[in-house]
Amino acid sequence: MMSSGTNPRPDRSGNDEFGSAAWELLLPAVAEPARRRGRALQSALRDAVRSGRLVPGTRLPSSRALAADLRVSRGLVTEAYEQLTAEGYLRSGRGAGTWVSESVRAPVPGARDLAPRAAGVRVDFRPGTPDLSLFPRAAWAATYRSVLGRLPHGALGYPDPRGLPALRDALAALLSRRRGVVADPERLVVCSGVAQATTLLGFVLHGRGLRTVGVEDPGSPEHSALFASAGITTLGLPLDAEGLAVEPLVRSGVRAAVTTPAHQFPTGIAYSAARRSRLLDWARAVDGLVVEDDYDGDFRYDRAPVGALQGLDPERVAYTGSVSKSLAPGLRLGWLLAPAAMTDEIVDRKRTMDLGNPTVDQAVLADFITRGGYDRQLRRCQRAYRERRDTLTSMLAEHFPGTEVSGIAAGLHIIAALPERYGPEPVFLARAAGAGVVLRPLGACGTAPREDRAVRLVLGYAHLTPSDIENGVRLLAAAQRGTGGPATGGGRSRVFI
Repeated sequence: MMSSGTNPRPDRSGNDEFGSAAWELLLPAVAEPARRRGRALQSALRDAVRSGRLVPGTRLPSSRALAADLRVSRGLVTEAYEQLTAEGYLRSGRGAGTWVSESVRAPVPGARDLAPRAAGVRVDFRPGTPDLSLFPRAAWAATYRSVLGRLPHGALGYPDPRGLPALRDALAALLSRRRGVVADPERLVVCSGVAQATTLLGFVLHGRGLRTVGVEDPGSPEHSALFASAGITTLGLPLDAEGLAVEPLVRSGVRAAVTTPAHQFPTGIAYSAARRSRLLDWARAVDGLVVEDDYDGDFRYDRAPVGALQGLDPERVAYTGSVSKSLAPGLRLGWLLAPAAMTDEIVDRKRTMDLGNPTVDQAVLADFITRGGYDRQLRRCQRAYRERRDTLTSMLAEHFPGTEVSGIAAGLHIIAALPERYGPEPVFLARAAGAGVVLRPLGACGTAPREDRAVRLVLGYAHLTPSDIENGVRLLAAAQRGTGGPATGGGRSRVFI
């Protein structure tokens, strides 16, 4: 066994391949109390292999030599070698010694952050993100502590894959009251955002034989990738002033279509009552399905929001939504209200996909909704986002006169069509990028043709403070002026709502 006192460095002649640095890693292990020394030695050797300090193909000292070097019993070293050989970290052969296995690969050091962020940007006008500083940290933390303290032990087991009953009840009441949906808690599935809800629908539709789904063009670029993960292709369908054009939809032959009727993304229009009716007539005629993505339906600034399409025919509309715009996308909490005929298939797929969403997070959201915290958060966001939209439209009127802002006064973005003199669009975008301003052109949201010189932008504003918005528009104007483009002039922007 190891003697007391400081262990002097031994003569390591004959073990140069093992390396003095690797040998040093084992010293803390053999300094452990006797009852923990064996496990500590195994752990130290294992970590040395994993970290790459002992590279594949390295020959280790014999158990007798290493035991003598470390001044421990040979049995301790032999046991460590045998354990790591059984695990695959080492290999050995009779009379051939012990080696680091070639099957071990050292991991890439450090964890990369693949979250979508733009480096070196002064102002980012891309749409889709709320103001994360508005997240109610204090209220959420208080709710979390309260819920965790009274949550029964049994609730921490595997949940109902549809979601906690308390959250489904709370969401059903909320959506019925605020969005006019027909919300049966038994048909409501808690999901990891609209993305998972869309993917679930894709798998079920694929299982029913569908291979193509219609999507709005222009529309959300994410829908195509989500359906593709379920083996379904998407077909872009044109819009007109009232919503998804019905004649091209009928001619397409698809039996399912994704829509954003309350506030179309990105054009900002709201589907007319007549178009909603014709869309449902189409679904009934082809035994089809309308997928309603109600991504920002709570945010209307000039009047009460238009109710959800699902309320008109809950058996022909699958309704999706989330807290990504009202609270934070990082919570990964959303919902899917499915037609009765599809619910069981969706729940089965949800079960095999992830066994349900985190229980505690669901319980916190349920309590936050039932105690009024969610409604207070929506009112807070409404006030902030209305102010920011007004700031953006007024700054465009001042610095880019003649700009047309279209779409209803709602949501987290606007469509801005600049006068032709600011084009062509590629030049405008290049100037903006040079000034550190990130923009998304309308053309990036679909395949519909557009005029070469037209500058049509999808400008997000919710995540920017009013001062950020003012600064961003000034930077854009300065960039155009600095390269010969006009920045100011007579006239006013026109805002169509």
